[in-house]
Amino acid sequence: MKTIFRLTALAAASLVLAGCASVNMDQAVRDTNDSTGTFTQGKLELSRTEQQAQARTQLSSELLAKPLSMDDAVQLALANSPALQTLLAQSWADMAQASQTGRIANPVFTFERIRFADELELGRLLSFGLLDLLSLPRRLEISQGQMAQARIQLSANVVEQVTQVRQAWIRAVAAQQSLTYAHQVNRSAQASAELARRMQQVGNFTKLQRARQQSFYADSAAQLASSQHASTAAREELIRQLGLIDAQAVDLKLPERLPDLPKEARQVAMVNATVTQQRLDVQMARQQLDNAGKSQGLNLITSLVDVELGVRRDTVFDNAAGTSTPRKGYELGIRLPIFDWGTAKRDAMNAQSLAAANRYESTVRGASSQLRESYSAYRTAYDVARHYRDEIVPLRRAMADENILRYNGMLIGVFELLADNRDQISSVTAALNAYQQFWLADAALAASMTGKPTALTMAAPAAGGGGDAAGH
Repeated sequence: MKTIFRLTALAAASLVLAGCASVNMDQAVRDTNDSTGTFTQGKLELSRTEQQAQARTQLSSELLAKPLSMDDAVQLALANSPALQTLLAQSWADMAQASQTGRIANPVFTFERIRFADELELGRLLSFGLLDLLSLPRRLEISQGQMAQARIQLSANVVEQVTQVRQAWIRAVAAQQSLTYAHQVNRSAQASAELARRMQQVGNFTKLQRARQQSFYADSAAQLASSQHASTAAREELIRQLGLIDAQAVDLKLPERLPDLPKEARQVAMVNATVTQQRLDVQMARQQLDNAGKSQGLNLITSLVDVELGVRRDTVFDNAAGTSTPRKGYELGIRLPIFDWGTAKRDAMNAQSLAAANRYESTVRGASSQLRESYSAYRTAYDVARHYRDEIVPLRRAMADENILRYNGMLIGVFELLADNRDQISSVTAALNAYQQFWLADAALAASMTGKPTALTMAAPAAGGGGDAAGH
C-alpha cells in the first residue's frame, strides 16, 4: 500500500512539473531575430498589447513619410503587416501544441454511490496512466524537439515573408522606373508623329514616311498603357505585402530608381561556407530526424501495452448496525495485445523514421546544388548588369553624342536623329530589366544562403544594344 501512495505522490509531482513547462514566445521571437538578423534587423515582434499596436502605427507613419527604401519596406512590413503577425501567432499555437505533447493526461476521479438493503457503499477511485508517468522524461524530450522544430519553421517562414517583401519592392520600383521611361518615349513619338504630319502637309514627306512615324507613336501609346498597368499591379502587390490600409497606400512613396550595383559581387567561397552552418532547411530536416528517433522508442512500448493505475478508497455504511467500514486498495488495468499486436503501428513508425533519414540526406545533398544554382543566377545577373553599366551605356552615349554633332552639322536630318533614339529604346528596356533581375537574384540568393530557397527564372536578354537604365 505504501508503494501505491508513493506512486500517487510521484504522479502528482510529475503533473506539477509538466504543468510548469510553458511556451516562452518572447524568447522564441528573440531566437528568430538572432537567426535571421540580416532579414529582420532584430525588429520582429509579436504585438499583444495596445501600447505595442500604437508603437507599430507610429513607426509605420514615420516610414511612410519619406520615400521607402528596401530596408524600410522590410521594417514597415514587420511593423504593419497582419500577415506577419498571423505567422507569429500561428507559430505560438504550434509551439503550445508541441508543448502539450510533453504532458501526461490528467488523472480521473471516479465516485460511486451504491445502496443495497440497509447498506450504503461510497466508492472513490483516483486513476492515471502509469505508462504515461514512467515515460514522462522521454515525452518531455520529444516535446522539446518538436518545439525546436517549430522555432526553426518560424525562422524559415520569416525569411520567406521578408524575401517576398524585398522582391515586391524591387518589382514596384522597377515598374515605376519603366513607366517613367515609357512616358518619355511616348512624348518623343508624339512629337515625331506631329512633325511628320506637318511635313506631309507641305509636301516634304511621303504618306509611307508619315505612316512609319505614326506607327511608332501608336506602338508607344500601347506600351505606355501596358507599363501603367504593370506599375499599378507591382505597386498593389507591394501594398499587400506591407499590409497597408487605403489611407496608408495613398502615402506610399517609392524611390525614382533602383539602387546602384554593389562595387563587388558576393564571393562564391563565402556563399558555400553557409551550406551546413546557416541553412534552415538542413536544420529542420535534422530536427525531424531526431524527433522521429525519439518518438520511435516511446511508441514501440505504447504499441504493445498500456497500463492504468488507480488508488481506491471505499466506505460501507451499515444502517442497521450503525457502523461504517473503510476499504482501501488499488486497481491495475493492463491492455492485453490479443487482437492487435501493434504491428501496423510499428511499421508506420519504422517508415516514418526511414523517411526522415532519407529526407535529411536529400536535403543535405540538394542544399549545395540549390545554392550553386542560386549563386549562378546572381552572378550572371550581376555580370550582365555591370556589362550594361560599363560597356553598353558608354558606347550608346558616345553614339548619341556623335549623332547630335552630325545633326548640328546638317549631315543628318531630324528624323534620322529620332530613328537613332528609337534604336536605343530596346537597349534602355534591357538595361532596366538587367538591374531588376540583379536585385531579384540578390534577394533570392540571400534567402537561399539562410535556407529558404527561392525560385528565380532568369529573363531572356532583350534584343538590341544597351542603354543606361539610371540615366533615362
